[in-house]
Amino acid sequence: EVQLVESGGGLVQPGGSLRLSCAASGFTLDAYNIGWFRQAPGKEREGISFISSHDVGTYYADSVKGRFTISRDNAKNTVYLQMNSLKPEDTAVYYCAADAYYSGIEDHGYDSWGQGTQVTVSS
Repeated sequence: EVQLVESGGGLVQPGGSLRLSCAASGFTLDAYNIGWFRQAPGKEREGISFISSHDVGTYYADSVKGRFTISRDNAKNTVYLQMNSLKPEDTAVYYCAADAYYSGIEDHGYDSWGQGTQVTVSS
């Protein structure tokens, strides 16, 4: 069974950092394109970053560029999202998604999704 589990969310002050993890089971993450998405209350889900299979490339939305970094640890079958200089507008539920063929930030392109982890940025 293909499964993704996010972790690492929490409450952080503005300017702080968090590292989200997306752990995979049932498949080898390195062979998949992995996207990170977020959804704030009352807003549509937003694609913010992806990493292509075998680390061919990465992408960041303008809203997180320069502050967030996506990376992959194949030994742990885990993808990370390092989030620095967090802002209140980064508050959202964060999801990771995987697909063997689609590489992008459109959520309809991904087949497998995690359950999400809450990130709250507040003083």
